[in-house]
Amino acid sequence: MALHPNGKFFITDYKQGLLTFDPATSKIEPFLGRRDSEHFKGLNDLTFALNGDIYFTDQGQTGLQDPTGRVYRLRTNGQLDLLLSTGISPNGLVLHPNETVLFVAMTRDNSVWRVPLFPDGTTGKVGRFASFYGVSGPDSIFIDEQANLFVPHASLGSVFVINPDGEPIARIVSPKGKTTTNAKFGGPDRKTVYITQSDTGAILKASWHVPGRRVYADAERK
Repeated sequence: MALHPNGKFFITDYKQGLLTFDPATSKIEPFLGRRDSEHFKGLNDLTFALNGDIYFTDQGQTGLQDPTGRVYRLRTNGQLDLLLSTGISPNGLVLHPNETVLFVAMTRDNSVWRVPLFPDGTTGKVGRFASFYGVSGPDSIFIDEQANLFVPHASLGSVFVINPDGEPIARIVSPKGKTTTNAKFGGPDRKTVYITQSDTGAILKASWHVPGRRVYADAERK
């Protein structure tokens, strides 16, 4: 889920699509349940652009045996764009700080794909930005202000840090277990990394020397 400046959270729900949650009222409401007349395969993750556009993944049960996972952009005017339709288990996603590139974790491909975004709304040639190994793969991903990409891996118990050239520069190793699934920047200076460790239910934290990329809620509140 991701926080909107209006105080509500947007949630990708596998069965129901895109939902909103209002913590003030504890109310959950549907926001977008289908594309045209078809239900989604099974939504997984989302991120906001600084203008409020929502990028989200539609993973379902896709993988190397069925490379039909999708990545969408929902514009603030309500237009829904299909950016990718050949994803191999698309999961977490994040925008480059200048928002000219979208990075998408492809869990069953054990990789992160790089999707160029053009001003006219189209995409360029998609490539494999980083490759990994193991029985699972990258889960949620996030990025700092210098475009270093943070990749939690759901079977290697680590968050890998990849620089803008695709080179690994750091590895944050979990002290609790192997299933590191999600991570986000927080703290007053956005230099604290919070990591979810799913097989033990632990939440970990680590320090980083560069602030995390501003998110939509932060930008709008300023």
